Amino acid sequence: MTMKVLIVEDEIMAQKSLIRALAQHFPDMEVVGTTTSVKGTVAWLGIPENKVDIIFMDVELSDGVCFEIFRKTDVKAKVIMTTAYDSYALKAFEAGSVDYLLKPIEPAALKRAVARCRMSGGYLDAEALMKAIGDRFAPQKEYKERYIIRFNDRIIPLLTSNIAYVYSEEKNNYLVTFDEHKYIIDSSLDVISEELNPESFFRISRGCIISNKAIASIIKQNGRLRIMASPEPSFEMTVSRSRVDDFLEWLEK
Repeated sequence: MTMKVLIVEDEIMAQKSLIRALAQHFPDMEVVGTTTSVKGTVAWLGIPENKVDIIFMDVELSDGVCFEIFRKTDVKAKVIMTTAYDSYALKAFEAGSVDYLLKPIEPAALKRAVARCRMSGGYLDAEALMKAIGDRFAPQKEYKERYIIRFNDRIIPLLTSNIAYVYSEEKNNYLVTFDEHKYIIDSSLDVISEELNPESFFRISRGCIISNKAIASIIKQNGRLRIMASPEPSFEMTVSRSRVDDFLEWLEK
């Protein structure tokens, strides 16, 4: 009985090498499809006519890691992971992948993996896989890279990397840049604090968000932290008492 195979591999040379190896060692196998990306694989598997017995799946694909495939579609095939690194392939193996193959794939390892597929009656448990890999490959949140500032009759694209701090004053929100420009911005600080990368920005109080690059020094003052920033702010910049511990921890990252 012919076993149908899908190869998920973004390196064309590796893809062709695996096709040749399967043809050489397993004449009863037929490669019925090849994909190179998460998106392409999900689309291929979504076609009802596309049914396979085994999927050889590279971990790192052109648009992400293969674990995203299991989040987006129901994989009804035995899965053999292929990778140049064993750190997360082992996790997949523990979760139910029939086997994993380290690149370059050795014939003996390939034969072992296929033999396991023939003997194995189950499929990869996607739920167990997600639990095994945890949040390591969870989709990363995308943070804002630029704001569009409307200033008089001009429209100014402003990179977030040029933002020193954002603050509220008299019901207006202001954005201050490292080149000492100040602009009114429509968004609230609640919204802005969610849009900026927390590795670079910290909301020190209800009324101020600061970039780590803008902090020149910090002064302890009556149990509070006062920030000396560059460019120099027009107001006293202090860290709220409730946020001091989190702020100091953020500084050390």
